[in-house]
Amino acid sequence: MDFRFDLIWEYAPFFLKGTFLTIGLSLAGIFIGTILGLLIGLGKLSRRRLISMPFDWYITFFRGTPLFVQIFLIHFGLVPFFIGTTNAIAAAILALSLNAAAYIAEIFRAGIQSIERGQMEAARSLGMNHVQAMRYVILPQAVKRMIPPLGNEFIVLIKESSLAALIAAPEIMYYGRAMQGAHLRSWEPYLTAAFIYLILTLSMSFILNRIERRLATE
Repeated sequence: MDFRFDLIWEYAPFFLKGTFLTIGLSLAGIFIGTILGLLIGLGKLSRRRLISMPFDWYITFFRGTPLFVQIFLIHFGLVPFFIGTTNAIAAAILALSLNAAAYIAEIFRAGIQSIERGQMEAARSLGMNHVQAMRYVILPQAVKRMIPPLGNEFIVLIKESSLAALIAAPEIMYYGRAMQGAHLRSWEPYLTAAFIYLILTLSMSFILNRIERRLATE
């Protein structure tokens, strides 16, 4: 097999640009998805069916349909509906955030429900209201238990950001496909892209493992 390293060197600046955008898309998706996921997870825990039902529907839709389809719906439908035209980067961030929020919401729900009910009752007996008890007693304990599944979701999000290439967001796979189309070669662009994604996911795993160990010793 004739493996051309000169093509990788030629496209290295483009892959570097794509890597920065992939990191940006992933961080935005993680940040927004975590905030939305917390709110949706808390909403689903409501004992009032009229309040929890919309959150149930949201989670069911985004977990029950492919991200591939969601990206196209948001890129060609939702974003143009609000701003009159589409934007690949905005659509990618929105799709990744909304999709991640559905999974993170279930992680938050499971983490909160894993805390003994007596913890809430004890906090309320000390004069805290529900919000204060959730903020100062329940969530700090639940977060420690949620670090592993949240870490897995963050790693999945980095890999799923590759689907943004479908709507021409210039991330790693966008330049990999451009290189493949220009030179009609597959090994060089796709192995390069795979290597970059591997470095990103291993780095995220390392950071999350350090966080998990630190929380375990506190």
